[in-house]
Amino acid sequence: MDLMDLLSAAGGNNSLGKIAGSLGIGKSQTSDLVSALAPALTRAVQKNTASDDGLAGLKAALASGNHQRYIDDPSQLAQESARVDGNNILGHLFGSKDVSRNVAAQAAEQTGISAGLIKKALPLIAGLAMGAMSKKTSAGRDLGTTSAGGGLGPLAGLIDSDGDGIGIDDVLGLAKKFF
Repeated sequence: MDLMDLLSAAGGNNSLGKIAGSLGIGKSQTSDLVSALAPALTRAVQKNTASDDGLAGLKAALASGNHQRYIDDPSQLAQESARVDGNNILGHLFGSKDVSRNVAAQAAEQTGISAGLIKKALPLIAGLAMGAMSKKTSAGRDLGTTSAGGGLGPLAGLIDSDGDGIGIDDVLGLAKKFF
């Protein structure tokens, strides 16, 4: 099962729909948005899990973050706490608000969607992706302790399964199925 299948089976379509509805954008724009954000998120997760410390950080975040709630109850994405959580995820992945702003600006250039709307969507999409990974790894319990030799456990098939890094692009690509 890939991450897209996991999200679909877990109600990911409802979660992605909630994000689109909260932004007030259409199906075509949502598809463009998620396609534009995928590479940056993919690279950030790939970079962060390349070391044992990074893998340990991901494991801890999946164990303690309660991110599954975004899949289990999409209405949680409308809470301010979801945006705060997503911004914390982005801070860890990107390291600074400047990088997030640059990602939003590049996506805005690519899609024609305002950078302001993208800045609102980015933390919600990050939280949803963490929710899918949390669900897949039993809140991180199924991950190993080293990045080499299968430390990613059930995420191993999602890492570089299509040659472009972790399946966050697959999470975002799922939106195209529903929008």
